[in-house]
Amino acid sequence: MRMTALAGAGLLLLGLAACGSESTAGGTLKGKTYLSTSITQEGDGTPPAADTRVRLQFTEDGRLIADAGCNTLQAPVSTSDGKLTLKDPPSMTAMGCPGGGDALDSWLSNLLQSKPTWKLDGNTLTVAAAGTTIALTDRKIVEPDAAIDGTKWTLSGVIDYDTVGHQQGAEKAWITFNGDRVTGFTGCNELNGKVARSGNNITFGELATTRRACAEAEGAMEKALVNGLKGQMTYKIDAGNLTLSTANAGLTFIAAR
Repeated sequence: MRMTALAGAGLLLLGLAACGSESTAGGTLKGKTYLSTSITQEGDGTPPAADTRVRLQFTEDGRLIADAGCNTLQAPVSTSDGKLTLKDPPSMTAMGCPGGGDALDSWLSNLLQSKPTWKLDGNTLTVAAAGTTIALTDRKIVEPDAAIDGTKWTLSGVIDYDTVGHQQGAEKAWITFNGDRVTGFTGCNELNGKVARSGNNITFGELATTRRACAEAEGAMEKALVNGLKGQMTYKIDAGNLTLSTANAGLTFIAAR
């Protein structure tokens, strides 16, 4: 699965954009992630469900990465003059979203492309446009990072250069770290092996698996997981999300709840 521009098929190549002056809106957003605590909408628009959680991540290289619970969109962004201005139409992953997730994707994309205003007051970010107001709080306050050790990390995606694909049956595969050991399940077989950690790097030794015969989809999932956990990888934890990556590949996981 590849990132596709909302306006049509194909991969949208994103340029980097500086955030610009942010002093008029009360601080800097660069390098921070915010999660919504309330969404209000006036007028004729239908507000999202009460449990909708909007995530806005402002990267150090000037991009906005956002989601409302399903697909992830991103684009270079300017935050000058108290407005969020996307420099290009956003690109978006193309996963199927149950329960009205597609409508939420469109709602969020349209809102962010309308150049909403923003204001930062301490740890609270307010984003508003066309009668919709989203109050968000610094992610680290409402959703601390999960511990890498002892957490059951469920596979969520396979990274290939700048795209993230979802493997069929990925939700059945998982890994857990405990010191210098990694154990888990490929969706078909159990796995275990040794790891070495230094800073934000993890080096995987050879992984051993049991030998149960796998159906075609399970076998593909197992191959993606075992082949993805090789050699030295960089790891990053963002709340309940773990990314293990090399220069052009990697795996993404979600902390099991």
